[in-house]
Amino acid sequence: MLLTTFDPFAVDFDRLVQRAFGWADGNVGGRSALAMDVVRRDNEVVLRFDLPGAEQDSIEVTTDRGVLTVSAKRSEEYADSERPVVRERLMGSFTRKVRLAETIDADRIEAGYENGVLSVTLPVQEKAKPRKIEIKRAEAPALTA
Repeated sequence: MLLTTFDPFAVDFDRLVQRAFGWADGNVGGRSALAMDVVRRDNEVVLRFDLPGAEQDSIEVTTDRGVLTVSAKRSEEYADSERPVVRERLMGSFTRKVRLAETIDADRIEAGYENGVLSVTLPVQEKAKPRKIEIKRAEAPALTA
């Protein structure tokens, strides 16, 4: 497995806060507000995060000790004459952490943002790429008469 987002302590804490307040840290009903798809290619892994309405300047992608962190802010201001009647869209700060495998080349990670989707490309280290191993055959001993 190349990456994981499982943290048993965070899951338990999130459940506790969700029961108390209904949601926490961008999680609603157990789903992250930063929905993510992961695509594996031959030489890389691509993470895609939905960030509709997020200002590009508010998006940050960092790595530290094998953990990739994506954070963003989405806000909406209302004029004095406006009063929200229904608010279903989540606003505020959102963070998603992904633990990277040792096979990822963290120095070559790239990110791009287009049409509300953040794409983070994680190159796989050369030594981690699949390769075919040659099988050496034993030579038959020479017969002498």
